[in-house]
Amino acid sequence: MKRIDVANGDADGLCALHQLRLAERAEATLVTGMKRDIALLERVRAAPGDLVTVCDISLDANRAALERLLAGGARVRYFDHHYAGAIPSHPALEAHIEQQAGVCTSLLVDRYLDGRYRAWAVVAAFGDGLPETGLRLAAPLSLDRARLEALRELGEAINYNAYGEAESDALLPPPYLYRLIAPYADPFACLAAEPRLKELAERRRDDQRLAQQVPPQLDLAWASARVMPDAAWSRRVSGDFANRLSAAQPARAHAVLTPRTAGGYVVSVRAPRGHAASAAALCREFPTGGGRQEAGGINHLPTEALSGFLERFAAYFGPSVDRRP
Repeated sequence: MKRIDVANGDADGLCALHQLRLAERAEATLVTGMKRDIALLERVRAAPGDLVTVCDISLDANRAALERLLAGGARVRYFDHHYAGAIPSHPALEAHIEQQAGVCTSLLVDRYLDGRYRAWAVVAAFGDGLPETGLRLAAPLSLDRARLEALRELGEAINYNAYGEAESDALLPPPYLYRLIAPYADPFACLAAEPRLKELAERRRDDQRLAQQVPPQLDLAWASARVMPDAAWSRRVSGDFANRLSAAQPARAHAVLTPRTAGGYVVSVRAPRGHAASAAALCREFPTGGGRQEAGGINHLPTEALSGFLERFAAYFGPSVDRRP
């Protein structure tokens, strides 16, 4: 039997898989990529009896590949919190999928493992833009403020690293970053031993300072949108900057649009905290869009669709919308 691990290259995907591999030490082939590389199951070729473990990619976006693997006799264990659509009923599929607000994939793995590697789940929740979830997970660990902030910074730095159009935009390619953290059950030991993680956090702060200088193209009481310059730093920081804006102004919706090298834009959307409307649902109105309740994205918004998106974004989260959770 061969093991194949498939994980999003952001903080939630890598930390979810890391928890599982700490609990279940085994050789496995790793399939990962940048944050927007969500159709990862298309890359997987498995034989009957092989075990494919999937972390933090939408089942709906990988449905055809999942059905192919199951029909071919592979076993699939699936952990995710994104929009899934109908979950297939198959004896070889073990699905751990929840789409409620405040849930991330690493939280689902933490539950699965009864909290054995909780600190890594905290890292993931902070990185995935879920600070309340991170604080709730961290409460039993009795961490002082400095150690809690260290986990927050680590998660945000790992997540920042996954944004970008290609691995050339990343400071540490996701496969390399996963191998960097893989030996460490304790994230504090990882931070102490791996100076590349400190460099990653420092570069993130530099890119955030550049992003803060970009003025909003849309600036309403309930929503803001920024169109970033065409640069590697802006592609790296796009989703992380959207998380930062959401944390600073949680009552507003935020959109960050970054030019693609081939034309058009990548879009990151953050819904207001407690808003009834879903960021993922808005993004699914556009081809290549998806996500979850609090955070969504569009992988390719054509240039000519920019004004239409901004109008729809402003209306979707507008004051006439029911804001009850």
